[in-house]
Amino acid sequence: MKKPNILILMSDEHRYDVCGFARNPVVRTPNLDRLAKEAVVFDNAYTPSPVCIPARQCMAAGQYPRTCKAERFGDDLEPNYRTFARIFSENGYQTAACGKLHHLGLDQMQGWRYRIAGDTEVAVSYYRKQAGDSRAAYQFDSSQKWDDKKEILRAGPGNPVHAKEDRLTVEGCRNFIHSYFVDSFYDRPKREEPLLLYVGLRNPHYPYIARQELFDYYLNRVEPYANRTPSLHPFLGRCSNCPPLVIGEEITERDVKRAMAAYYANVETVDFQFGQILHFLEEAGENPDDWIILYTSDHGEMLGEHSIWEKQRFYEGSARIPLFIRYPGRFTPHRCRKNVNLIDIYATLCELSGNPVPDGLESRSLVPLLEGHEDGWTDETISQWGGRNLMIKKGDLKYHYYGQDGSELLFDLKKDPEENKDFSRETEYEEIMAYFVRRRGDIGFP
Repeated sequence: MKKPNILILMSDEHRYDVCGFARNPVVRTPNLDRLAKEAVVFDNAYTPSPVCIPARQCMAAGQYPRTCKAERFGDDLEPNYRTFARIFSENGYQTAACGKLHHLGLDQMQGWRYRIAGDTEVAVSYYRKQAGDSRAAYQFDSSQKWDDKKEILRAGPGNPVHAKEDRLTVEGCRNFIHSYFVDSFYDRPKREEPLLLYVGLRNPHYPYIARQELFDYYLNRVEPYANRTPSLHPFLGRCSNCPPLVIGEEITERDVKRAMAAYYANVETVDFQFGQILHFLEEAGENPDDWIILYTSDHGEMLGEHSIWEKQRFYEGSARIPLFIRYPGRFTPHRCRKNVNLIDIYATLCELSGNPVPDGLESRSLVPLLEGHEDGWTDETISQWGGRNLMIKKGDLKYHYYGQDGSELLFDLKKDPEENKDFSRETEYEEIMAYFVRRRGDIGFP
């Protein structure tokens, strides 16, 4: 019996709640909504790290940052790592990655057999490491990026670089699909071989610049988040590149709406491009109902909530991600509220395809949850940042630990879904706080 074809759709910096299937009343995502309607939607999916590169390396490795040694922006997996792409390539699958993977190390393929319109770039630090320079490290040059305030103030209509790159990704994917399934020139299609096809787009990642007509559509429809009070915590209460941007002090409400409008517009653009991918498959004679189709993102975007922009925080807007898996021939559509993680994709796809699951993974197969069997699932997940900050979420409780100063926070999302109150010193939470401290040590955060 032929193994199933698999399509992974992935956007960049996509908030969990800016999707129609997440019950957002403003954004237009008809293609994702149509897929989600016939999928298992995971309402509590989280990133292993709320920043691009570590999150993507962890997804590929099926491990958390500390295990796969991708804890900071710029860290990549060691060459020839046992990624899920490598497992699939070794077990009868053709594997093709279109678009963003965000590798910066010497192994730019990491198990994929085809890289199409990909972001292939080796950081100079890796060459220095090969030369024995132990001091070499990838350093993000902040002078090459606007600070968050300027990023918001320049928000508006235009033709951002991410949209251009995504168009190349989509066109490259179209060419690959035609060659793989049709190949009317050489007449040597490979459609009898199972395919793992990944499409990674850069939008809706900032800059907050979008097509004029879409920007105009959203400008008077988006509303800034009501919860704008910055946290007093020294890390949680600061943007990545500047202090909190409080409406009325640093920026106006109109400035915020312009940035949000562009972000929403770029989400709609991503949805349109994913719809194109599905059309290309159908055009080539494929039935998407026969495919396993998975959609997710690497992390979220704060969009001014708590007066914070970008990511790197363990707030829901930054750490929580959209995720659904559609396989209508096997799984009944439903919504799952158990805590899961981006790294769980690895073991899940291996089980669904009949491929071996390597030892040493922290990835958990989601197949029991896809089948509706929630009993026995450990309702806990983890996120890490920068090698020193840790989040553990168990049920509705979210624990934060900050290694720089040893501070701890606890949010109860059932009582306080906006994450305004720290419950860590409340008497009724003493037992669970002790549990989180023990778990923190188990994870390697003493």
